[in-house]
Amino acid sequence: MKHNETRNVTLLSRIVNRIILFLYKWKGWRIEGSLPKHLKKYVIAGAPHTSGWDFVFFAGATHAEKVQPNFMGKHTLFEGIMKNFMLDMGGIPVDRRKPGGTIEQMAAEFKKRTELALVMAAEGTRKTDGKWKSGFYNIAKAAGVPIVPAYADNEKMIIGFGEPLIPSGNYGEDLLKLALWFRSKIPDYDRYKVLEQQARDIIAGKNDI
Repeated sequence: MKHNETRNVTLLSRIVNRIILFLYKWKGWRIEGSLPKHLKKYVIAGAPHTSGWDFVFFAGATHAEKVQPNFMGKHTLFEGIMKNFMLDMGGIPVDRRKPGGTIEQMAAEFKKRTELALVMAAEGTRKTDGKWKSGFYNIAKAAGVPIVPAYADNEKMIIGFGEPLIPSGNYGEDLLKLALWFRSKIPDYDRYKVLEQQARDIIAGKNDI
């Protein structure tokens, strides 16, 4: 894993990363598929997002794949003594008050970096019924990078990665491709059924993005 800073990585971040990797291995999680070795920049669209532990296990899987996971965080979290720790953990500060908001800031971040694997909970919050937010898609499209779908099967303890999808600009059609991939992994999972219906509704003009 490469770090984007030239300074020394904080001791706390090294300890936390080791704990994450230990918990991932200790719990017995396995990886299905792999992150694309030929790509240096992409958005990892992870689902479902049902627990605060989701990021820990996704981070453990990316570390096992020797990829530094990155995530977005409110800019105020990167102030004071927490700044270097947050950056070392892969955090990227986002100030939603700025013109263009999150999408333009992240597109600029992708442009200036040589490597960036941005992990996003595509559902947004844990309280969703399974419908996805379009932020992950709009960021990937604006940055000109592919989307790598990733699922978590909590019963079988599997983190799975799919083939990269390049946003075509047709959100409904692309969302349906992703939904069908997720359903092929856990066909009877209710949230994935909701995702597929959401995509079909968007294609049919019954729902917005």
